[in-house]
Amino acid sequence: MAKTIDFEKWQGLGNDFVIIDGRSGKPSLGPKAVRFLGDRRYGVGFDQMMIVRRSRKADYKMDLFNSDGSRAEMCGNGIRCFHRFLVERGATKKKRLAVETRAGIIRTALLSGGMVEVDMGEPILDGPQIPVNLEGRVVDREISTEMGVFRITAVSMGNPHITIFTDDLEKIDLEKLGPFLENHPLFPKRTNVHFARMDDARNITVRHWERGAGATLACGTGACATAVAAVLNNLSGRAVTVRQRGGALKIRWDERDDRVYMTGPADRVFSGKISV
Repeated sequence: MAKTIDFEKWQGLGNDFVIIDGRSGKPSLGPKAVRFLGDRRYGVGFDQMMIVRRSRKADYKMDLFNSDGSRAEMCGNGIRCFHRFLVERGATKKKRLAVETRAGIIRTALLSGGMVEVDMGEPILDGPQIPVNLEGRVVDREISTEMGVFRITAVSMGNPHITIFTDDLEKIDLEKLGPFLENHPLFPKRTNVHFARMDDARNITVRHWERGAGATLACGTGACATAVAAVLNNLSGRAVTVRQRGGALKIRWDERDDRVYMTGPADRVFSGKISV
């Protein structure tokens, strides 16, 4: 029997999300239902979907799903939308929230003008913990594949990322190289893939291929991972602007506490109902 679900559509720099209020314990959606909702022709369409849950560890819990039905640990653009969604629905008046995710407790702060700052935590740099099937830090590490040789820097922001720096960013065949590297055997949990160009020491332009979602206009955790990768490769300072096709994020890797802070917008698009 079909069930009707209330949802809201949100976006952060063109990275789009469906958010469902599940504080009552419902709905419970399997991978097939998530894939249907994520279909841009027959469902609603999204890069990722979030369900708000109650939490015993934090203010709220964020259940996060990719459009292919798989679960995800964390989304930087998504969690900004998550905070504003709760405020606009009257669920909270808090300017600061602690949100339980599969990547741990993430803290957000609502700023003026619809901007949200996210404490993304400390980056994970040890290969096996990211995870990557390489020992130690994976910084500018050369890997040979049937599609060529790539120099990768691997970082986890609660989910796995690799960044490849290039001067020919627009020539990259993202639709070909993205899924190939995402599913490479080096990455036991697959990986997010980012091709980045250093415009100068304070500005980076990035193209994203997200694990389980494909090419996206923006990726919050990916922007953070790329900023960290730039520092590790001695290409930038610790405060940068990461420019993406959907817009720019301010990223700061703080020397004092080793934590990464991201600031960017979150905007509501529309609300609706759909039968699943």
